[in-house]
Amino acid sequence: MRTKKHFFCIALLMFSSLVTLPAWAHSPHCQCKLEGEFIVCQGGFSDGSGAEGTQLDVITYDEDVILSSALDEHSRIRFPRPEGDFYILLDAGPGHTVEIDWPEIDGIDS
Repeated sequence: MRTKKHFFCIALLMFSSLVTLPAWAHSPHCQCKLEGEFIVCQGGFSDGSGAEGTQLDVITYDEDVILSSALDEHSRIRFPRPEGDFYILLDAGPGHTVEIDWPEIDGIDS
């Protein structure tokens, strides 16, 4: 015989899986590569959606912001390769950031 507690636990499990699933399916990603003298970054989300309008900053290790812009309508951005050491920060909101250090960029020899 099933009790009210048993049904409550099942209902709670079902509800929590519905609430947490969208968070898992919407994590940001960003890939950057060197193309000549320019760095091209492509952003998006794990559910396949684009990241147009998402904030992207290029920052020195001294925390100076070299570039502050947003991804275009194709979820891309292109900018001249900065001198020195830097990292790229894609910020899609609290808990949804991606950091890329310059040696991790495809085509850059560290």
